[in-house]
Amino acid sequence: MSPDNASVSERTLSADLAMDAVSLRVGDLERMSSYYEHALALVPIEERSLGREVHRVLGRGTTPMVRLVHTPDLPATNPRDAGLFHTAFLFDDAASLAATVYRAARDPRSTFAGSSDHLVSEAFYFTDPEGNGIELYVDRPRNAWSYENGELRMDTLPLDPNAYLSAHLDEAVLAHAERQSGGVGHVHLQVGDLARARDFYVGVLGFEATVTGYPGALFASAGGYHHHVAMNTWNSLGAGPRGARLGLGDVAIALPAREDLDALAARLRGRGVAFADTGRSIVVDDPWGTQVTLSLAGATTQELLAG
Repeated sequence: MSPDNASVSERTLSADLAMDAVSLRVGDLERMSSYYEHALALVPIEERSLGREVHRVLGRGTTPMVRLVHTPDLPATNPRDAGLFHTAFLFDDAASLAATVYRAARDPRSTFAGSSDHLVSEAFYFTDPEGNGIELYVDRPRNAWSYENGELRMDTLPLDPNAYLSAHLDEAVLAHAERQSGGVGHVHLQVGDLARARDFYVGVLGFEATVTGYPGALFASAGGYHHHVAMNTWNSLGAGPRGARLGLGDVAIALPAREDLDALAARLRGRGVAFADTGRSIVVDDPWGTQVTLSLAGATTQELLAG
């Protein structure tokens, strides 16, 4: 590795990172599991009881996409708190996206929250039965993305859901939606202050800001992606640390090598940020108490459940 590359690795996250399964604390495990199975065509991968908690992982194929943690004694989410804005599930093509959108829209437990053309992607939004936001999206090719004044151009333009389904819904894909690949593309968070959020997610964790001019929001990524994390204050401006509630339990990120964890640990120590290092993962809280876990890629579902 050249000195220049070594310097970059000491202050930014690897371009080869991937977002991992998001953990949601849920009050009704069976209802929520049934929702993600039927509305999003996710398949249960594994389950384990950890003390009084039951952890159930669902995904597509062998790719975990959501971990439901049964914690029925917690109060419901507060939409003005810091925490989850939405989990964004990324699909490979328009037919796979359309099949999932169609299923989600037909499930009476879904709340449809809109659809948008973001220039870099096409997205559809829902809310699950316990108030957690969901984005279902597909990316446009990177060579179709554009930049202005050194920043990626993103927007929120109308996207007709009926026209999209008419153009892209394929009966053969719909019949086997659970077999189509998918994964977590990004996680969008509610925060109390964008400057503090940038200091943590960009300055400390090592993401790179991609869009800073969108009103009330900040987008950041590794490797030039449009965003792996986003933060906004649209509902949560001024929010303090999170209390114990249902909703987001953990934002999970997979890093390719132990050296990436070592570089992150050095950044955290240098900024005086407390964290836990298990040897295969680093666990740290953002300024609002949202837990972020950065682990070595290839962690098994068993290790995920033990987290």
